[in-house]
Amino acid sequence: MRPNLIFILMDDLGWKDLGCYGSEFYETPNLDRLAKKSVRFTDAYAACPVSSPSRASILSGKYPARVGVTNFIDWSGRSHPLKGRLIEAPYIKHLPLTETSLARSLKEGGYRTWHVGKWHLGDKDHYPDRHGFDVNIGGSERGCPKTYFSPWGLANLTDGPEGEYLDDRLTTEAINLIEKNDGTPFFLNLWYYLVHTPIMGKPELVEKYKRKAIDLGLDKLPTFEEGGPHPTEHKKHHNIKRRLLQSDPGYAAMVETMDTNIGRLLDTLERTKQLENTVIVFTSDNGGLATSEGSPTCNAPLCEGKGWMYEGGTREPLLIHAPGIARAGSVCDVPVSSPDFYPTLLELAGLNPLPEQHVDGESLVALLKGSGELQREALYWHYPHYGNQGGRPGASIRAGDWKLIEFFEDDHVELYNLREDISESRDLAAAQPERAHALRRKLHAWQESVSALRPAQNPDWKG
Repeated sequence: MRPNLIFILMDDLGWKDLGCYGSEFYETPNLDRLAKKSVRFTDAYAACPVSSPSRASILSGKYPARVGVTNFIDWSGRSHPLKGRLIEAPYIKHLPLTETSLARSLKEGGYRTWHVGKWHLGDKDHYPDRHGFDVNIGGSERGCPKTYFSPWGLANLTDGPEGEYLDDRLTTEAINLIEKNDGTPFFLNLWYYLVHTPIMGKPELVEKYKRKAIDLGLDKLPTFEEGGPHPTEHKKHHNIKRRLLQSDPGYAAMVETMDTNIGRLLDTLERTKQLENTVIVFTSDNGGLATSEGSPTCNAPLCEGKGWMYEGGTREPLLIHAPGIARAGSVCDVPVSSPDFYPTLLELAGLNPLPEQHVDGESLVALLKGSGELQREALYWHYPHYGNQGGRPGASIRAGDWKLIEFFEDDHVELYNLREDISESRDLAAAQPERAHALRRKLHAWQESVSALRPAQNPDWKG
């Protein structure tokens, strides 16, 4: 009997935003409960520090640079707010129809395929129904809602009663699909809008966390840091409002609402006796928002957050529940990334791999079983854009414990040993030039192999 598959993707959820990952302010009892039945990954990564590329990577099994979607898909037509010495590399503003998506592969393998929630991978000609999904509820080109309280005005989702919370409704829609299913195995692609801005928590929960912050004495501690300082000169950026601790009541309220809805979903699976035949993947599309737009969360001890090449921008929570296969309650510290989900879910579904499609992914089933290792030598990132949150164009590679970041503006590199320095506070590039050079050479070879586009010099830059 093939298992049901549920892929839960949160938006902008940080690595330390769950209790099981060390948060002492946010409350996530349902996800902590799920973690006890799952494998919890400590070194899981999104393929990009912003959303659309990571989403394209999940559905294609490829790195964003290979797909051509390297930045969040912006339909506003506005120029980028951060003008720099580089002109950003061009990118595709949709998931190409030439990609055989994960949903299409599962559908061809006999699965019902449902998309519920955020899409952000193109206009109506590239909506979920064009990529193998039987159902699309709430998915459009929109990257975030104008409000979380109905009326939302979202395509493919009717407005609810006035004041209904958006992600409560999405969970209800997902539950309805599960309860009405006839026993055919299903793939539920549940991509929540939470916890993306606007920061709009339920009022009673906001008040709860206001009181909690006071009770914990967090209101008496420094909350923000303006600009730097950072241990290395290259991190001294201006106009950065960096959050130093998790204490925002509105964001905490949204995290609790997220967790409550995961609990509703788990309760439905238990009530319908499907939990033990359901694979659940829970993760995020990029790091927590920590340096701009209100800076609602803190990713410490990780450096920075969404939009940055540092760990806070790409390292994510990842729970994989696979009954009968995964070692329940175990922890895995092997680095994994977004392209890995495609071959993993195919294998868990008992379907043949499609190596020409998920060329950059590697199945994680051996890790779930605790019976093997991955074959690759490194993970890669390529972000030739200025992040709205302060990050600069660059690329990076992680090989073992070592991570090298290359910054395109001035071609300098930074080298970190993540095992000894998870905060990326000690740049070792000058101390270990041979290692830095070898990793940079490997990074450049990978960029060439995927035809990664680099930004050009800006002739109008005044310095």
